[in-house]
Amino acid sequence: MIKVFIVGIDGKMGRAVCECISKTDDFELVGGYDVIPDMDFKVFTDTKDMADIDFDVMIDFSRPNTLDIVSEICTKFKKPVVIATTGYNEAELKKIDKLSKTVPVFLSGNMSVGIFIMQKLVELATKNTSGEFDIEIIEKHHNQKVDSPSGTAKMIADTVNSATKNNLDFVYRGHGDNTKRKPNEVGIHSVRGGTIVGEHEVIFAGFDEVITITHSALSRKIFADGALKAAKFLITQKSGLYSMKDMI
Repeated sequence: MIKVFIVGIDGKMGRAVCECISKTDDFELVGGYDVIPDMDFKVFTDTKDMADIDFDVMIDFSRPNTLDIVSEICTKFKKPVVIATTGYNEAELKKIDKLSKTVPVFLSGNMSVGIFIMQKLVELATKNTSGEFDIEIIEKHHNQKVDSPSGTAKMIADTVNSATKNNLDFVYRGHGDNTKRKPNEVGIHSVRGGTIVGEHEVIFAGFDEVITITHSALSRKIFADGALKAAKFLITQKSGLYSMKDMI
């Protein structure tokens, strides 16, 4: 049985992982870390109190400002971590890369296998429409999401850019766009409202035809399941930075 420790355990995704663990015999939840815990089991608010905790892998569904705490725990216990948090800046991504030199780190802006498949489809479509179709990315999430655009939208945009040998410019669409669309740009649109779990759409608009690739998350369970699959994969790996591509 794999012992799991969750950072951000009291958040929506943290609780979703807890629920998934409760329905399987492959994992055991041994505790977590959060700022304001409200759980029925041991949750830490200070890393100084974690001397006696025993776990095999950590899953992080928190926020970028918790990265130093995540790094501290992983380094102290020499345990792997699945980082499913989004919204990191370049400096924080460098910290994650540095951490991966000492422990196995799984990093993904989206833990859904379906999103990985969507990326492969987007890559194929981009390579076969390059220069002839305009590409726009639309992402929709609930009204509590703090980062924009989503980590998944950034992943998709990077996939598009890589498929064109990094010849594209990203433009975040919004009020005040008074210039004509340039041929080498990719528009990224963010929508925030209600309880939308997550929707991503890539539009390839050509002359008299449109190709649309869409992924919709109907519940948070798919992300929790993906994080647990990543955790199971990661505990057998050596130090390094891993992604969905490595696991699948």
